[in-house]
Amino acid sequence: MPQSAGMFVCLVGPSGAGKDTLLRLVKIKLAAQPGFIFPCRRVTRTASPHEDHLVLTETAYLEGIRTERFALAWRAHGLGYAIDHDVLPALAAGHIVTCNVSRDAIAAAKLHFPRIATVLVTASADILATRLHARGRETSAGIDERLIRNREFSENLAADFVVDNSGDAATAAAQLAAILQNLAAAQPIAGAL
Repeated sequence: MPQSAGMFVCLVGPSGAGKDTLLRLVKIKLAAQPGFIFPCRRVTRTASPHEDHLVLTETAYLEGIRTERFALAWRAHGLGYAIDHDVLPALAAGHIVTCNVSRDAIAAAKLHFPRIATVLVTASADILATRLHARGRETSAGIDERLIRNREFSENLAADFVVDNSGDAATAAAQLAAILQNLAAAQPIAGAL
């Protein structure tokens, strides 16, 4: 495993918690500060206004796995997800690299990156249900099943940090930005022993 002074931050949480919204707000808030990288995921799903990702075909995903094109790849809910290798130089330079990843990617991230932190974004069950219904991607029964899985996941995940996004997104984004800034302030100097 390559040495790195940087940290890969896994932003995880249930569908509808607002992870992509918080990432968009935090990118704006930290844009003038060096050392923060927010890679865009590649996903084998069509483009959507509810999810910030680059579209990847299933064939390209499998070829990327075969040729080791990705720094991190995983499957969740029948889809393929990947993050390009361009995060590796950023990590080597000591940057904080933050990405919305599936809960299934945490174990893989621990294997691929020397230093990681996990931030769980949560919201109340009522808020999650409202947001999932608004997206219109699932049936009511599918949403109910997802809410049960989400509760079990949140209860069993030992996250390093938790951000509750049940209320004002700007407040939750400020909390996430503060977490990332604190992680950056605690970073070792790249190359130091």
